[in-house]
Amino acid sequence: MTRETIHTGSQKRAPTSAAEDREVQDFFDRMGRSLTAGDAGTVAGMWAVPAYVIGDAMAQAITSREDIEKFFAGAKGEYNKRGITDTRADIASLEWIGDRIVVADIRWPYLDAHGNEVGGESSTYTLRRDDAGQLKLHIALMRGEER
Repeated sequence: MTRETIHTGSQKRAPTSAAEDREVQDFFDRMGRSLTAGDAGTVAGMWAVPAYVIGDAMAQAITSREDIEKFFAGAKGEYNKRGITDTRADIASLEWIGDRIVVADIRWPYLDAHGNEVGGESSTYTLRRDDAGQLKLHIALMRGEER
């Protein structure tokens, strides 16, 4: 990732710090571990409400924590059926917009029980730091699986 000042309209953003980048990496690492472990409750706690998920085959407004838990409840089983037991968050790019918003392009490699990559998918996420200083996911653009 490059360290440069990002200009967003009239708003000027100082270069990101290693700590900010690490915080985003840790956020997505926790999300990936929770998804593959079937911990929909932890994943739900990482989202803001309201939120929005959009992909080629779906668009869904998220209006409650329960919506998020339902959305991700079957993820582990679906991944396991395909031999996927783990993932990690490979950050392709981060763009901080102001001090509270970051847009992250993430590649999620599909890993089997031996740690071998068996495919992957990517998404673009918009996170916003809440009033308590915690990053929360607001928008997910599901780019889909690799062909």
